[in-house]
Amino acid sequence: MSQTPHDRLLIIDFGSQVTQLIARRLRELNVYCEIHPFQQVTDEFLDEFAPKAVIFSGGPASVIDEGSPRPPEKVFNLGVPILGICYGQQVMMHMLGGKVERGHGTAEFGRAYVTPPAERLPLLDGWFATPDGREQVWMSHGDHVSAIAPGFEVYGTSPYAPFAITADTDRNFFAVQFHPEVHHTPNGKTLYANFVKLAGFTGDWTMAAYRDEAIEKIREQVGDRQVICGLSGGVDSSVAAVLIHEAIGDQLTCVFVDHGLLRLGEAEEVTTMFRDHYNIPLIHADESDLFLGELEGVSDPEQKRKTIGRLFIDVFQKHANEIENAEFLAQGTLYPDVIESVSFSGGPSVTIKSHHNVGGLPEKMGLKLVEPLRELFKDEVRALGRELGLPQSFIGRHPFPGPGLAIRCPGEITKDKLDILRKADAVYIDQIRKHGLYDEIWQAFVAILPVRTVGVMGDGRTYDYACALRAVTSVDGMTADYYPFSHEFLGETATRIINEVKGINRVTYDITSKPPGTIEWE
Repeated sequence: MSQTPHDRLLIIDFGSQVTQLIARRLRELNVYCEIHPFQQVTDEFLDEFAPKAVIFSGGPASVIDEGSPRPPEKVFNLGVPILGICYGQQVMMHMLGGKVERGHGTAEFGRAYVTPPAERLPLLDGWFATPDGREQVWMSHGDHVSAIAPGFEVYGTSPYAPFAITADTDRNFFAVQFHPEVHHTPNGKTLYANFVKLAGFTGDWTMAAYRDEAIEKIREQVGDRQVICGLSGGVDSSVAAVLIHEAIGDQLTCVFVDHGLLRLGEAEEVTTMFRDHYNIPLIHADESDLFLGELEGVSDPEQKRKTIGRLFIDVFQKHANEIENAEFLAQGTLYPDVIESVSFSGGPSVTIKSHHNVGGLPEKMGLKLVEPLRELFKDEVRALGRELGLPQSFIGRHPFPGPGLAIRCPGEITKDKLDILRKADAVYIDQIRKHGLYDEIWQAFVAILPVRTVGVMGDGRTYDYACALRAVTSVDGMTADYYPFSHEFLGETATRIINEVKGINRVTYDITSKPPGTIEWE
């Protein structure tokens, strides 16, 4: 549990797929919050956490069913504001004396419109200002509240939810049937802003304050001992490295494993920035011959990933062992990784995915972890990077997969194909930057296809590779849609790639969304 000195808001998770969005909305309001599965929230937990306000998330269960999730009764006696969302509303009504039913004709899924009664509620300041007096919201519920608990009044209704917004203003208990955290509820952020204002939050969760607190925590944890950091050149590991170096200086050594699968000039860019600009001790482990040798003849994407992962661990350990008295391993673990490592249904002992960026190395090498970003979301890491003075070229760069260009080269990997791919990718990204589109796009790259095609150049026949351009928009990478480039942009880019990159004579654009496709090709 975090020991942050800031006022804290507790989000009790009942299994909603969008619980993280609640936290994102609150962090955007400079309010510190943490998500904890309902199983973890005991009376003792509440005493230790001491929340200034509580939010109940949505969830897939039915409060009518035996054994369905519940918060502890004590939460209602803390004397702090509570906001229940969807299942959170239903569990609040059920536990406080209302009634929830399952019935036909009252389920709502998708867009709905809420209208207010005559009496207004401070929670809804800034709502219902549209010409028709309605507010668009997003519903996703099968059960419905059929009777509100004593002390509650109705402050909003929809065609299928007569108790869409309810509140007990004496106790500052609020409950809504819809999801204000999703973008389909356009004014949802205003509702959250009103709630934290009612709860007395001052918005003191800033990256400037976090930076100072994190530095003190790192110094306290590490003391005078040595730390090693696996540096990829991505945003997370870069920000973690610069923050830790600011805290402990030359006690940090970064290990940059160059597997020969990086973008054009990337290895030089990373080593120059960390060695020259930040003067951080850095081991540049150029092991490209080892990786490419092991990958020779391998075309199965899963085998590629496993080979690269195994070699990375071996190489990292080899170089890390050269650092005397290293007791800590630094990682760029983020808060979503921490959340996802705890299963809603099984509790903290069941892991959805490992969030250790370098596999089992901490246990294998007997190292303790330093994870200074584990309370932050990705956008907060970028804000912290700006606070630390990292170049915008690093802070705003698109995600890059651990296996690198290996998974953008379907089929067998060769050095020649990688060289062609690097040059084509560099031209494509240059085009995107020149047209001012880079920051609008979540991720963009070129994939070189495992086919050759016939072409004509200068009255001569060519037989070269085809490539695919990929660019997507996304919020979190879980779903994505292709970026709608103009035909003029695509034509100009294809011409540049074919003219400037020897080895490619055909360019395509991938317009597959995720799902059904993935962002990367392998």
